[in-house]
Amino acid sequence: MTWFRQEQDTLILEIRVQPRASRNEIVGIENDRLKLRVTGAPVDGKGNEGIIRLIAKEFRVPKSSLTVLAGARSRNKRVAVRSPRVYPDWMKISIQSGEIPQASNIGP
Repeated sequence: MTWFRQEQDTLILEIRVQPRASRNEIVGIENDRLKLRVTGAPVDGKGNEGIIRLIAKEFRVPKSSLTVLAGARSRNKRVAVRSPRVYPDWMKISIQSGEIPQASNIGP
């Protein structure tokens, strides 16, 4: 298993989430999942909202282009990104090298 796959115009991401973090960030790859930290608590969907905002910003798509396919109430999630406009540099580096840059080097 890998942390992402492309199905036609949709990118499927396998994600591991750490809620209640000090900031929203993409950390790296852990156990074949893209690890994210989000400030929201896993209560009333706040954690999922943080994930959607972070991923939408990274792939430059509206939040409505993202869907949590599996794991809405779990730390392990499967998220679909419909028609990503860009692939972030950290993802391109990961695809080429098999590694993802440190969190301090990720994001805008």
